[in-house]
Amino acid sequence: MSDIDRQRANRLMTDAGIDALVLFQPEAFRYAVGAPAGVATMWGRAGAAVALVPAQVDADLAAVVSDHAAATVRRLAPEVDVRTHRIWIDMLDVTGAETVTQIDDAYRRFDLGGPRPETFDRSAVFRLLCELLHDRGLSKARIGVDLEFMPAADFEALKTALPETEWLDGSTVLRRLRAVKTPLEIERLRRASQAAEAGLRYMAQAIRPGVSLPALSAAWKAGAQSAAAEGSFSLSGHWDYISVGADLSDMAALVTPGALIKADVGTLVEDYSSDGARTFTFGRTSGLATEVFKALESAFEAGLEQIRPGNTFGAIHAAMLQSMRKDGFGEYYRGHFGHSVGGSVGIEEWPFFSADNPEVIEANMVVALEAPFYGQGLGALMIEDQFLVTADGVECMNSLPRRLVDVSEA
Repeated sequence: MSDIDRQRANRLMTDAGIDALVLFQPEAFRYAVGAPAGVATMWGRAGAAVALVPAQVDADLAAVVSDHAAATVRRLAPEVDVRTHRIWIDMLDVTGAETVTQIDDAYRRFDLGGPRPETFDRSAVFRLLCELLHDRGLSKARIGVDLEFMPAADFEALKTALPETEWLDGSTVLRRLRAVKTPLEIERLRRASQAAEAGLRYMAQAIRPGVSLPALSAAWKAGAQSAAAEGSFSLSGHWDYISVGADLSDMAALVTPGALIKADVGTLVEDYSSDGARTFTFGRTSGLATEVFKALESAFEAGLEQIRPGNTFGAIHAAMLQSMRKDGFGEYYRGHFGHSVGGSVGIEEWPFFSADNPEVIEANMVVALEAPFYGQGLGALMIEDQFLVTADGVECMNSLPRRLVDVSEA
C-alpha cells in the first residue's frame, strides 16, 4: 500500500508545474508503491526499480521492477501497474519437477529462458518506462525526477532514451510529500520511538561503575527488541550513538562515578526510524556539566514552544540559539536543532530546524527536536524527543524525563 497522499501529491505537482513523478531511489520507490524495490538496487544505479506517480489523482500508480521482485510487488501492491525486466538472478518455480528435463520445460512454460544481463539492463528499463509513459499519454509531459538520488550518468542516459519528455528536478516535491506523514507512517514512527525508549530504560538499569560502553549498547538493543516483541511488532533495524565519559572517541570506555553517559538511539519499524536521546550519570556529575545541561533544557523548551503549524523551521533554530546566548554561550553554534523523521535514507530527514529555514511546519509532520553539547574532556550531553505536529501544537511520543538522570538515586 502506497504511503503517498495522492491529493497532496496533486497539489504539490500542480504548484511545481509537473505532470508526474518518476522515482528511482529505492526508499522513494517503496514509499510510492508500498513494496520493496528489490535486490537489484544494491548497485546504487538508477533503473533497477522505477515508480510512476501521476499528478492525476485517479490515475493508477505504476512500476518497472525486476522479474525477481515482481511477485512481491504484485502481492503487496495489487493495484499498481507492474512492468518487469530481467536481472542476473535465474529463478523459477520447480514445484513438482522430478527431472532436469521438467525443469527445462518450466523455463519455456513460464517464458523465463534466454540470456540474462550482468546485473540489470538499464536500456531495457528505460524502454519499458518509455512504453509506460506512452500508454499513459505522458511521453511529452513535464516529469519530475528524484535528482537528489539519480547518478548524473544515468540521468543523461534517461534524457537520451526519452528525448521528447521534459525532465525536471522533482526532489523538492518528493521531500514535501514525505515530510507530512500518513496515519500508517505515524504509527510506525510511534512504535519505533516506544521500542527505542524502552531500550533506554533497560540500559539505565545496567549503568554502574565498571560497565563498558559496548555492554550499555547491548543492553539498549536487548531492551528495544524485547519491547517490540511484547508489542507484537518487528524491528527492521536499530542504531545507537552512545558515549561514556570525557573522551568522546573512546568506544570501550567504562562507567565511572559522575561520568556523563549520552545515548542517542533509534529503532526502525518497516524501515521508519525513530530518533531520541537522553543523558545519564552514576553519581553526581561536575558543576560545569550541570550548568551546561541546564542551558540545554532551557533551549529545548524555547524551541518546543515554537513548534506549531504555520511557524517556520528557522524560527525554532532562532529561539534555541537565542536561549543558549542568553545563558552565556556566545560562541555556541549548531547547524540544526532537529529534523523530520521517517523512512528516508538516513536517520535525519528533511526539513531541518536550521538557521533561516523558511519551510513551514504543517500538521502531521513527525519531528525530532534536539539540544546537544559535545565537549571533549567533559563529555556529551543531549536532550532529544520525537513529536507529532498536531493542528494546534505537538504531541510528544516519549515519556522519559528530560532531566539529567542520576541512576544511582533510582
